[in-house]
Amino acid sequence: MARAALTREEVLQAAAALVKQHGPAALTMRKLAAELGTAVTSIYWHVGNRESLLDALVARTVADLGVVAARGRTPAERIVSVARGLRRDLRERPHLVAMVHERGLTERMFLPVQRSLVHEVHAAGLRGARAADAVRAVQFHVVGFVLVERNRERAPVQSPGEQDLWDAETGEQDPALARSLGGPVDADRLFTRSTRALVAGLLTADAP
Repeated sequence: MARAALTREEVLQAAAALVKQHGPAALTMRKLAAELGTAVTSIYWHVGNRESLLDALVARTVADLGVVAARGRTPAERIVSVARGLRRDLRERPHLVAMVHERGLTERMFLPVQRSLVHEVHAAGLRGARAADAVRAVQFHVVGFVLVERNRERAPVQSPGEQDLWDAETGEQDPALARSLGGPVDADRLFTRSTRALVAGLLTADAP
């Protein structure tokens, strides 16, 4: 039985869920209609054709990624919290973010996060080019980290793996380092630690 009171927002939510799980190629009007228990004509009535639907999803993603709340008592803590929030959001919707990039709206998507970072680096006393460098350094760090994470997650099984490559010789006689580099990566811990170190360096008064 066709569903009665379907809304545009429900259509976009269902479409976003399909793209997040399976990528844009999996999003067809028939599959979306089946997910919603409605007729294909109803989907067209609410969002237009598939290209219009993809455009709407991109606009929705840009709006969703714009909201990253800063938390903490100090500018440094708040900058780190923005970075962690941005990493989380990018990891949750990689296919949607890729669609934003393909449509040339990446800079628009990042603008709200950049403005949050500007506010915090200003609160820390940075101005001008130095403040701009701090904002970009944090953004690039987050995006680069997420890209490395995604590549590692999608990579085929490595042979030899890291556990086979690190020993006393490659670790320069530092067995603890060799064990750590040969073991699994705690990405959350590494991200937080590296971001804190980056932000501390950027906000240091005598930094060049």
